[in-house]
Amino acid sequence: MEKKIRSEENSLAIFSFTEEGCRLNRELNRKLTQAGYKCESYTTKRFAARFTMNPMDKDLKQWIGERWGRCSFLFIGAAGIAIRYIAPWVADKYMDSAVLSMDEKGRFVIPLLSGHVGGAVKIAMLIAEQTGAVPVVTTATDVQNKFAVDVFAKENHLYISSRRLAKEISAAVLQGKKVGFYSAYPVEGQMPEELQVCSNLEELNRLPLGIAVTDFIEEQRGSTEILYLPPENLVVGAGCRRGTPKAEMERKLAGLLEKLGVSSLQIKALASIDLKKDESGLLELAEECNVPFITYSAEELKEVEAVSSHSEFVEKITGVDNVCERAARKYAPAGEMIQSKIKLDGITYAVIKENTKIRFEF
Repeated sequence: MEKKIRSEENSLAIFSFTEEGCRLNRELNRKLTQAGYKCESYTTKRFAARFTMNPMDKDLKQWIGERWGRCSFLFIGAAGIAIRYIAPWVADKYMDSAVLSMDEKGRFVIPLLSGHVGGAVKIAMLIAEQTGAVPVVTTATDVQNKFAVDVFAKENHLYISSRRLAKEISAAVLQGKKVGFYSAYPVEGQMPEELQVCSNLEELNRLPLGIAVTDFIEEQRGSTEILYLPPENLVVGAGCRRGTPKAEMERKLAGLLEKLGVSSLQIKALASIDLKKDESGLLELAEECNVPFITYSAEELKEVEAVSSHSEFVEKITGVDNVCERAARKYAPAGEMIQSKIKLDGITYAVIKENTKIRFEF
């Protein structure tokens, strides 16, 4: 199974280096926390106790590196300070953290890195809305108010299957060219003028460049190049014999998903019973898929009322009669069960597809 590149989190570390910067740090922490971010404020030892903030690690550069790609960073101070601290870790926009800089007076906020995929532009706009600061945005699609496929994918929890095609689509949009668009899912909102809506994949294949929101990724054919954006909308409930290796679980899951006509890139969570919370195969499988591994107690799983099958043996061992279906349903109560419990040589899986709508929001 193909491994995803980025796990999406709302963690934000805010750094300040002066007294006035600390006041702004504290204000931003409060406002961004209210907006749903998990904020932690850091400053020098000189101001940490006074402003009730975390003292910066003596090796801040290494500290940032350990959290790179899993946390966003806002530096209150000169942009050069931010650049020096993040320089060793910059790789590409699909892996980089969002990095922003803001002056201590709170007049300007600048997305420095990973404006779209990492969400730096979104954070800058939120800060501007909350504080009255001027957002200094330099991204071409933002400056020209054009459709940005990476922003669209992020906001709709879609996986970008080809970085090259995403870049080519952005270039085409900036050149004023039309890009085909097809979605197998319902679409809401106003369609951007840069996109040409197609009713099916056959129609999309008649255009030179296109975007397809589907459950599968076809091989490129002819002169048409299509960027496939599968939605992250699958929850996999799982159970297994103790000690089942990850490779076996991965192979069986890949085969099952292929039969269902969906992609492993669509998995958003792996779920099971808490008796399996330390099961190495499941933990490694979740890590391979770059998704959380969620476990529930037997009491919590019993809250799920309807399952397709019952096992007295499983109930005797775990306290519930059907772990995989109950775990998947517990995580996604309103989704569609596209695969009820299936036994695969000591492994059980159930798959739920969450209700999905594609939205255009500008």
